[in-house]
Amino acid sequence: MPTPSSIQYDIDIDDVEYLRHGDSALLARIIMPKSGGPFPSLVHLHGGAWTENDRTKDDTMLSALARLGVAVVSIDFRMPPVAGYPASVADANFAIRWAKANAERLRTTPDRVGIMGSSSGAHQAVLLGMRPGEPRYTATADTSAPAVAAFDASVPYVVALWPVIDPLGRYQYAKDLERAGERPEFTANILASHDAYWGSEDAMSEGSPVRILERGEAVATPPVFYVGSEADQSHPYPHLDRFVTSYRARGGSVDLYLTETPASGWLASDPEGEPSVALFGQLQSFLLEVCSDKQ
Repeated sequence: MPTPSSIQYDIDIDDVEYLRHGDSALLARIIMPKSGGPFPSLVHLHGGAWTENDRTKDDTMLSALARLGVAVVSIDFRMPPVAGYPASVADANFAIRWAKANAERLRTTPDRVGIMGSSSGAHQAVLLGMRPGEPRYTATADTSAPAVAAFDASVPYVVALWPVIDPLGRYQYAKDLERAGERPEFTANILASHDAYWGSEDAMSEGSPVRILERGEAVATPPVFYVGSEADQSHPYPHLDRFVTSYRARGGSVDLYLTETPASGWLASDPEGEPSVALFGQLQSFLLEVCSDKQ
């Protein structure tokens, strides 16, 4: 098995247009080593309950990851009020294909392009890994980027950082808290964001990776590096447990990395701290292993 390198790469950061909807351009922030490769490459989806933030949110974390030898493409995507589900997933599906078409520029190869996300972005990353050919997700096209059409959105791996792995389950969890009068600020934000993005509980169920597996739908099962915490009150641990059990039952591999504290920004705010270094080391090993047979 390949072992992580201690090399720290110098990196370049560049913003480029990867997709256009009419007069509106969507940008990608490319953060990548200046030399070397081919590297694993990650299309990254930011968190923010599907309704907030942009491609720059995780710059510190993604820069630290790029210095370890990963080419990152952190994307903007459509969000409410512009568009709800599945628009953002379709944009991300296109971004995977765009990264494959631009693999040489990214110092990678098409078969090394995977996907990563944080929180609601991680939900979308897992959903894309499981449903790379879903027609609603592949419908996005851009006539200015014809080379993208030559590629599909299948990925060799998924990295999920504290994902909202069951959107309907979290919505119901927030409803229970609301009825009990607990965590009012959290529940108000979560319920409003779910409603704005999903529109209905039926849509939350349809787009839930946990429930997709439990319904027995046909899915792809690329290896998943899953970061979670039993102490996380925003991403309930029972949802994680249901996903891991169901995914493994389908023959999918899940490398589960549990942290002592939940997602609270420490990975981004202190990428050189001991918890971050330990997590990055395990992630680097995972990426090296899943990319070891690529040409």
